[in-house]
Amino acid sequence: MVQDGKIRCFGSAPGKEFYARYHDDEWGVPVHSDRVLFEFLLLEGAQAGLSWEIILRKREGYRKAFHGFDPHRVAAMSDGELGELRNQPGIVRNRLKIASARTNAAVFLRIQQEFGSFDRYAWGFVGGRPIVNQWDSAASVPAVSRESDALSKDLSGRGMKFVGSTIVYAFMQAVGMVDDHLTTCWLRRPG
Repeated sequence: MVQDGKIRCFGSAPGKEFYARYHDDEWGVPVHSDRVLFEFLLLEGAQAGLSWEIILRKREGYRKAFHGFDPHRVAAMSDGELGELRNQPGIVRNRLKIASARTNAAVFLRIQQEFGSFDRYAWGFVGGRPIVNQWDSAASVPAVSRESDALSKDLSGRGMKFVGSTIVYAFMQAVGMVDDHLTTCWLRRPG
């Protein structure tokens, strides 16, 4: 158990120190790096139907398999390279999720060309500033929002896969577009 006396939204259970570090250092922190935004899009898509904890434990495997989350290199991966990843225990070996990484990288690059950066595009869905919510309990935190619905619909319309509204909302939380730290959390930022 994390014995530092800090109250967290998640990650304080015994054996979950890595999860506490993710909560404290990354979750809800505004991200404006296109490479990191692509990383979280890929990881959140891989998480569909699984726990985020599983994906975090496999993060380094994903980093290795998908060229450091370089969207140019991922978009250029061959069918053979993608097929070989189904033998890699360091990632979720679902054929459709693996294939979606290349598809999504190509769409990501088109969005960058159209908007100048993926950052400008994505953050436009929240008016360029984090949405700071005031939830008192984890049970109050929604799985989707009007903004995640809109971003999901737009990404899907552009051809991305594994970008349903629930996945997109989790992405928005991870990259700080939405701040869902509970009011009791030591990281609660003033709203």
